[in-house]
Amino acid sequence: MPPALPAVLLALLMALAVWGVFAGVRMYRAEAKLPDDLTLALEVGATRTGAAHSLIDRMGMRYAPAVLRLMGPALVARYRRRIDLAGNPGGLTIDRYAARRAVYGFLGALGFLVFLLRGQYLVALLLLAFGAFWTEVGIWSAIRIRKDVIERTLPDFLDVLAVVVSAGLGFRQALDRVSTRYEGPWADELRITLRQMDLGMGRREAFTELRRRNDSEQVAMFVTALQQGEELGAPIVDTLVSLAKDMRRTDAQNARRKAARAVPKATLMITTFMVPATMILLGAGLILGSGTDFGTITGE
Repeated sequence: MPPALPAVLLALLMALAVWGVFAGVRMYRAEAKLPDDLTLALEVGATRTGAAHSLIDRMGMRYAPAVLRLMGPALVARYRRRIDLAGNPGGLTIDRYAARRAVYGFLGALGFLVFLLRGQYLVALLLLAFGAFWTEVGIWSAIRIRKDVIERTLPDFLDVLAVVVSAGLGFRQALDRVSTRYEGPWADELRITLRQMDLGMGRREAFTELRRRNDSEQVAMFVTALQQGEELGAPIVDTLVSLAKDMRRTDAQNARRKAARAVPKATLMITTFMVPATMILLGAGLILGSGTDFGTITGE
């Protein structure tokens, strides 16, 4: 390859990047006619996300339908499910996910080519990984955090709900009253469930949807216990109290299992890294402190 060719390619890529920036600003300011579902997604994002993400969504929203077509129906359904499990963080929808995927993919591919031509292969690979997986990392992190928060909140919620129901309120009214005292993902899920019931959805179907939206064993236990108690006519207060005790017992068992798994990992890390490093440090200190003349050993 002639020496001037990489410089020409680099100049073309930089020109393309500058053109992309101006095109993005022009698209951001343009009053484009978008489909109704994309317009709704953009409005939701503009009210629940930051300025940076809102700008990225607007830049990539035009390409969202093309990204969704390339993904295919099965993959779209899979990511829609994952976004639901994450609780739509920052107003994220499948359309906004596709928009971010387009923008991050373009930036990652452009950075990969630029640094690949400059010979910085590690940075090029990191930028390529950023473009391919950054959106997925955010969803995965949101799923884990949301699941942990719900499972920590649920036992205390059940205790309070049992007290309110035993005071004489019906289950529907007690659920509404207690959910207003809580904040976070579990309170949001309950408000969605109550809203679905207000719109005419049956109680069993609404709680089935609640279980579908949450990949949590404790939420599944809660919904199953309510449905079984309703079918068998069991007192709802006893069901809630027993369920809260079972969840706390399960949490304690999970904590013990995590602690048991942490000990071998810590031992492996100490044996692999800390012990050899300590031995090397002690040996080097002894050798240097002994005043040994290394010139006589090496013959220099």
